[in-house]
Amino acid sequence: MHSDEPTTTRPTTGRVNQKLRTHRAIVAAAVELMRTGGEVTMLEVASAALVSEATAYRYFPDLVSLLQEALAGQMPTPAEALASVADSDDAVERVAVATEHLLRTVLTYQGATRAMIAGTITRPETAGARPAMRFGLIDHALAPLENTLEATDPAAVTQLKNDLAVVVSAEALFALTDLARLDPEDAIASVVHTATTLTRSAVAGAAPSGARRSARR
Repeated sequence: MHSDEPTTTRPTTGRVNQKLRTHRAIVAAAVELMRTGGEVTMLEVASAALVSEATAYRYFPDLVSLLQEALAGQMPTPAEALASVADSDDAVERVAVATEHLLRTVLTYQGATRAMIAGTITRPETAGARPAMRFGLIDHALAPLENTLEATDPAAVTQLKNDLAVVVSAEALFALTDLARLDPEDAIASVVHTATTLTRSAVAGAAPSGARRSARR
């Protein structure tokens, strides 16, 4: 009985290890393709991983689920992304840095970002698979407002976050590059301008009336 154990255990372990290697190869191939910024498809990922497209689909039901796993761990945390303004309490400056960081990340992973949007916009139930980086960045950028605007008017902070979520986004960037035909750098500058204008307006509205009178003097 004991002599049979190696013959039954080893093949099973071998199959498990092979599946793990294949899974890792597919994810690694997706990561490398994403970093090119070009179009990402399941066929291209499978080819880069040296497996068939059918095999790739056995490990991942769709491209969105593959991209979701491939993106995990690739992005810095909001604190890391805003490290250059870690000591700043200027919400406008922090929002500018957060906005530019997000948009440059979108450009770096443009093909994957477009594929993710395309794959989820027609299937709203899968929208949760999108990284939604903007929300973490916005929350971290507006952290200094916790002791000012949020303390006196939390609804205003919520409104500002919602407004920024529309602007600080891949969709806004693509609207400017694809439809308005702006150069990517000009598009980024436009989105940063809009995001900081929204933030500056909200912060100005939070200043105590006495402070505003003093500033006018």
